[in-house]
Amino acid sequence: MLLTLATRIRPFTAFAAGSLAFTITSAIIVTAGFLLTNVVPVFWIKIAGGGIMIFYAFYQYFSFRKEQKDLKRDENRIISRTTSKSALMGFLTAVSMLIVLDLAGDATEVLTIVFVARYQNLILVFVSCVAALVAASAIETVLGNRLGKLLSIERIKIFSLVVFLAIGSLIILSSIFNFSF
Repeated sequence: MLLTLATRIRPFTAFAAGSLAFTITSAIIVTAGFLLTNVVPVFWIKIAGGGIMIFYAFYQYFSFRKEQKDLKRDENRIISRTTSKSALMGFLTAVSMLIVLDLAGDATEVLTIVFVARYQNLILVFVSCVAALVAASAIETVLGNRLGKLLSIERIKIFSLVVFLAIGSLIILSSIFNFSF
């Protein structure tokens, strides 16, 4: 969503909204991961995280059509607010929509919980996640602003499927055979 928003609204606004939304969701997910690691053994969190990543890869690949309609509706809502009188309202709408979309289901939440379970250092995981997501926001904003209309959706879907399958498999294998990646 951030990539396509950057094609339609000012790049700085898209970047700032994405960065703020990802900082808020990282704080929520790191806290949830901490609470989860106090109840569930780390081994099972990592196995479940890997399995969820593999499931998510196929889910994302096959559910793309419906998601596109929902994203288009949300983008239009944000863009209409951004072009209205209040740029602040547009920014806050973008932040809130990105938070909701990020918390509604995304691979970053699963990986964040796996990292909390693995490293047991909330500050390290939070700062790392925020830095990675802010960097991703910058890349998505630049790509969206410059190349958004040239990217093939089908190629993005296939690349995403391969990446999520690889990450999920590595998490499971490293948990079972007790090695680090």
